[in-house]
Amino acid sequence: MASYEGNDFYCDLALSGKVELDVVYEDQHVLAFHHTQPHWPVHIVAIPKQHIPSFTDLGGHDSEQLFHLIMVVQQLARNVEKEYGSARVLTNLGNYQDSKHLHFHVNFGDSKN
Repeated sequence: MASYEGNDFYCDLALSGKVELDVVYEDQHVLAFHHTQPHWPVHIVAIPKQHIPSFTDLGGHDSEQLFHLIMVVQQLARNVEKEYGSARVLTNLGNYQDSKHLHFHVNFGDSKN
């Protein structure tokens, strides 16, 4: 994949279908797929389809959607833990967040970087 210079990869490319994804899970509210440039041997990203810039931008009106997203992330983490013996779940904020769209990473293994 060519280098992306925008600030919301998920809305601009992933959700719009402009980039091919290896989808792990999808429903009307959530999309989960193998990261297009993985940092770990297993690296899955889960996003809400509705644009929410960051974890710290969530409001009370987002509670139902957030709960659903967390349930999907939990199941992804269970699957990774069952297959590999452990898993990590993380989200980034501020300058650590390359794409300004709420997303969770579910991963396993040592960083490739």
